[in-house]
Amino acid sequence: MRLLLTGIGLVLVVEGLAWTLAPSRMEEALRLIASLSPDQRRALGLGAMALGILILATLRHLAG
Repeated sequence: MRLLLTGIGLVLVVEGLAWTLAPSRMEEALRLIASLSPDQRRALGLGAMALGILILATLRHLAG
């Protein structure tokens, strides 16, 4: 549970940082995502999940 809350906290920090430093870029990104078809958004989400799993697996492997 602690690891899950740590992960959620890190996501919120990164999201907040992006909105703080570049709000207009974030609005552009949201418009771009909104212009994608549902299938394209689904593929984007699947790719993001796969990348996240790969990063976590790599970190776990390197940590021993």
